[in-house]
Amino acid sequence: MVLCLKAWKSRSLPGISEQHMIDLASGLSLSGKKVYVYAMAPFITLRCLEQIKCSLAMMDLPVTIIAVGVGLGYADAGPTHYLTEDIACMRSIVGLEIYSASDEYTTKFIAKKTLEDPKLRVVRLERHPLANIYTEDIDIIDSSFINIVKGSKLVILSYGHLLHRAYEVVSKYNNNLSEDQKIGLIDIFSIKPLSNKLKNELSKYKKIITYEEQCLDGGFGSCILEFLNDNNLNLPTLRLGLKEQYYFENGGREYLLDKNNLSIENLNKQIELLNNK
Repeated sequence: MVLCLKAWKSRSLPGISEQHMIDLASGLSLSGKKVYVYAMAPFITLRCLEQIKCSLAMMDLPVTIIAVGVGLGYADAGPTHYLTEDIACMRSIVGLEIYSASDEYTTKFIAKKTLEDPKLRVVRLERHPLANIYTEDIDIIDSSFINIVKGSKLVILSYGHLLHRAYEVVSKYNNNLSEDQKIGLIDIFSIKPLSNKLKNELSKYKKIITYEEQCLDGGFGSCILEFLNDNNLNLPTLRLGLKEQYYFENGGREYLLDKNNLSIENLNKQIELLNNK
């Protein structure tokens, strides 16, 4: 049996019960159920960090945590509703896997994986649907990443919402370039664990850009740097991410991304600098 729990707010009871939901999910999982819990991303992850650690991870329970509205997806709700540190926090939990879907097809793939191979996972989803990048016959390598565009010297690693920005930039940049000048793009939709096969892909390049909607300390770029170090890959890596701050300003998600180091113009600039060296 599959059970899905959703945090809710009652007219008669104050507050929302994400922490209680995790504890309830633990009991249901112990009784043999496949359990999914769902809530707004900042509250089902960071608010519940201790419950996820003690009630799920320590008990080695295969509960799927569905976190909706990642990054700056809840603009203009303010810093309490933004999720710009969750990768750093959640990847520290022993045995917890982290997936971040980039379109309909990767979402379907991840959903099927949670049913067929239950484990403790956080599935990071967007608040609003993302346009499709892929088709049904996408080549998912080792259930972990997708080599979208093959390049020669420089590769961009990204996921989720920002992957779409990167894809737009790479597609335009590579027009009319020779094969030895084109840049690559890889969708790392499995952030934890990173596949061992990623080593073979990255070894084909000389430089890397990581592009993430997270503050840099401990985030996606840090995952990649640790992976490179552990696999003896000496590749210069530029991390592009959000500034180390809380975001109180309004203006919408795209405005905040553009203003804080993640604009398409800045990505183009960094590609030019690195690819022409």
